Amino acid sequence: MTPTTTRIQLLVVDDEVSIAALLSTAFRFRGFDVTVASTARQAIDHVTRHRPDAVLLDLTLPDSDGFTLYDRLRQAGLAAPVLFLTARHNDEDKVRGLSVGADDYVTKPFNINELVARVRILLRRGPVFATTQVGPPHAAGIQLDPLTQQAMLDDRTVELSGTEYKLLNHLITHAGRPVAKADLQLAVWGHNRTHDYGNIETYIYYLRRKLADTEQRLIRTIRGVGYLVPAQS
Repeated sequence: MTPTTTRIQLLVVDDEVSIAALLSTAFRFRGFDVTVASTARQAIDHVTRHRPDAVLLDLTLPDSDGFTLYDRLRQAGLAAPVLFLTARHNDEDKVRGLSVGADDYVTKPFNINELVARVRILLRRGPVFATTQVGPPHAAGIQLDPLTQQAMLDDRTVELSGTEYKLLNHLITHAGRPVAKADLQLAVWGHNRTHDYGNIETYIYYLRRKLADTEQRLIRTIRGVGYLVPAQS
């Protein structure tokens, strides 16, 4: 009996038809099963239903930027390595991409053989997280919905702005650990060129007000460091 070989499941997230077609053809020729998503919503929907082994993620999409989508995919249960693809050549984007947790970063135009080799190297490392459990992010009684970017707390829906969601999402991702203001600045606003963190303090105030967190039990201030969302309520 011939043994069954499991094909590697690759998710390509890119809205450029020509690039997506090139990647799909090249990786399928090398034995991968490839799914293409041209929007953030399609990518999140795929990850919530399936478990790709690796993801190629373009930084510029019609309904999201790649950094935000990366966080949303992780919170939707993605455990696989992610390689950013981008036409941007500035060092700040590369540093930000690696800082938020991307496993590799390749600029366009790229050499397809090198790209395949990079993906195979990432696959040999295995999943980024020990668990591949699919489910919404949650901590301290707060549950986030990556699709609607809403929060659920005590059976009520809390509407969040894009920035509020990114900030709360990052804190919940690191639940139980203090998150420095500098790290929040980089993760949410994409830079840390200033030590003026008034914008963070303002949005923390907005979140506490929306979550009715008057006693600061859900979002705690860690003096001299930043903020902490407890792992459990």
